[in-house]
Amino acid sequence: MNRRHRCGPRLWAAALVLVTALGLAALPLRAASAAEGPAVTLSKSQAGTGGSITVSGSGWRPKTLLMMLICGQSEPGRGVIGGTNSCANADGRAVTTGDKGTFSKKLPVAEPPVPCPCVVHVATVTGDKAQADAVLKVAGHPVRALPAQSGAGKLSVLSDTRLDGSSGVLTWFGAPASRTFVFTVGNVGSAPLKDPVFQVGTSHGVFAPQWEDQQWRGTIAPGRKAQIKLPVELASGAHGNYLVSLKFGGKVLAEQPWGVGRPWGVTLFWILLCVVVPGAVFRIGMAVVDRLRPRRSGGAGRHRGALHFPELAARRPKFHPRTARQPDDPTEAVTRTTTTTALPWFTPDTDPGAPAGQLSAPSDNSPTTKGNT
Repeated sequence: MNRRHRCGPRLWAAALVLVTALGLAALPLRAASAAEGPAVTLSKSQAGTGGSITVSGSGWRPKTLLMMLICGQSEPGRGVIGGTNSCANADGRAVTTGDKGTFSKKLPVAEPPVPCPCVVHVATVTGDKAQADAVLKVAGHPVRALPAQSGAGKLSVLSDTRLDGSSGVLTWFGAPASRTFVFTVGNVGSAPLKDPVFQVGTSHGVFAPQWEDQQWRGTIAPGRKAQIKLPVELASGAHGNYLVSLKFGGKVLAEQPWGVGRPWGVTLFWILLCVVVPGAVFRIGMAVVDRLRPRRSGGAGRHRGALHFPELAARRPKFHPRTARQPDDPTEAVTRTTTTTALPWFTPDTDPGAPAGQLSAPSDNSPTTKGNT
């Protein structure tokens, strides 16, 4: 019994040492798995256009937005040659990782614009840059060998970089601004460098640059230099101060500022639209109201509210049948009318003995005639 009690503490100590050793042995394995970084696996290694595959990932940052694309002229470890221009962007899918940095989502199979070898390219949209590729064979899509690239070549920028080009009239109305990034590099390595792939990124303000792979066709021998021109384009309506960066082999070689003016043509267009459209609507409305308004018969409606003066109407010139002309002086017509109506011989004959319809002549027995004789 005493021997058992003496062995008990020793057994507990040995078990504790064994558990500690196992824990310490597991730490390097966990560190190695964490150092592997993000990974991507596919449910199928080969699929045709119109089908779909399930893309699964692990080792990503939790709650991170990712973009999945099928790209051509690519292979794992080398990246996508030509950038997103080599991918089927219209059929891409976005996915958000879970709390443990994993995800699983279906992706439709589409043919990329360039030949295979093809991969499913998964990359982060925001935050720190991270990406992973998985090989996919697209059935029926052509295949072309990738250009050879030696890892012994090293490039260095030899002269100042510049952005060539200018903005046109369409840029003033919101079209994408574009320039040509021109720089001269020299191969300071010991091996020739064929068809090098550069990364060109544009950043605005405090945001991180969005990198895009661009391949330059040509070979740079050791100790030689070459002038390289790469296109750079911004999004539609972009304006402000931008910074264009050049990266090769994970190292930033050059940076060039770029100031883009505001597209005032778009603002002018909206101002004119806000002025012309209400004016046109108002004119159309007035035309409709005028057409639907009821019409009055006759001309009484046109002379409504006119002032009538009897005195002026009496002085209006009258037509004389004898002369067949209109008197020049309106007062002359009034005087003739008054005098004619006041003459006694124009009055009807009141003599009962005179024939009917005969006018009487002035009498000689009038007081005026007697006074004169």
